[in-house]
Amino acid sequence: MPCLNEAETLASCIRKAQIGIEEAGVKGEIVISDNGSLDGSIDIARSFGARVIQVAKKGYGSALQGGIAAARGRWIVMGDADDSYDFRELPKFVQKLRQGFALVQGCRLPWGGGKVMPGAMPLLHRWLGNPMFSLMAAWWFKAPVHDIYCGLRAFTRELYDRLDQRCTGMEFATEMIVKASLYGAKIAEVPITLHRDGRKSNAPHLKTFRDGWRTLRFFLMLSPRWLFLVPGGILVLLGLVGYALALPGLTVWGATLDAHTLLFATLSIMCGYQSILFALFTKVFAISEGLLPKDKRLTRLFEIVTLENALVVAVGALVTGLLLLLVSVYVWKSKGFGPLDYRQTMRIVIPGSMITALGFQTILASFFMSILALSRK
Repeated sequence: MPCLNEAETLASCIRKAQIGIEEAGVKGEIVISDNGSLDGSIDIARSFGARVIQVAKKGYGSALQGGIAAARGRWIVMGDADDSYDFRELPKFVQKLRQGFALVQGCRLPWGGGKVMPGAMPLLHRWLGNPMFSLMAAWWFKAPVHDIYCGLRAFTRELYDRLDQRCTGMEFATEMIVKASLYGAKIAEVPITLHRDGRKSNAPHLKTFRDGWRTLRFFLMLSPRWLFLVPGGILVLLGLVGYALALPGLTVWGATLDAHTLLFATLSIMCGYQSILFALFTKVFAISEGLLPKDKRLTRLFEIVTLENALVVAVGALVTGLLLLLVSVYVWKSKGFGPLDYRQTMRIVIPGSMITALGFQTILASFFMSILALSRK
């Protein structure tokens, strides 16, 4: 249990955990991971037979990391010390662990079989934040849970060591679910009851909008597809449509699409291409650092698109773009370097500039990708 000034509720949590361990029929210990309590929580924990680990680095995730590192069991249960979770429900989690599940997530929400007691969860969390992020986790990361924020869960030591978690704040809990899903861990969910926070003098540690933003930010960082690839693909597609309409000078719904449309389309393609490159950069870096598991599709892509192949295409694009620009200079020369018909010449200059930039960008990106992919000791 992570602990920060939980004197009002800690004793009750420890007593319930002791009952839960006994009823589950396992040998266990209760580890209190204290994050700087000044209200006597440490003395209370020790007086009830719990082992206290003091973690100096602040943060919910830091406290959990310290406690989990100190835990001696092969199965670990984590849960908050504010008496909102009833640790007497521990046998449900142990049963799933015995069945071979690596991660057992509690579910407080009714659509997952759980129950929220009156006043136990803010309405914004219950009906918007939690369901929304749980659906996003299911959609983006195939996480088989209905309540991604539930802090009462059990997992194996082997899985935790494999996940190599990094987050030191409230994102720790969601990081575990997301990475376990990405790594293909066997995950189960059990219904539990959420009770009102038993503390009277201390405000809840969770901050709705701050921690909601941090969750969204974390989801995006672990999903280059939705952060970079999908938006980039849409921008490139829009740009190509713009070129298809503007190059021949078509009129659409009374609007004649010309050189200015080409400029907008070029901007869309350039931004989209850059976004796609960032998706690849992020994915390669995250895999090399162990933040994400290996991706078979990416491996196959790099077997086909080698540095040398990419450089050949990039140089070809660069040369093509430069030739188009030289053609525009030749046209200018044929006019005695005088005034030009921009409606015609910009149809050469704009595509030439774009293809030149894309070729140059691809050369740099190919080398950078190869550097990112280098194995590190």
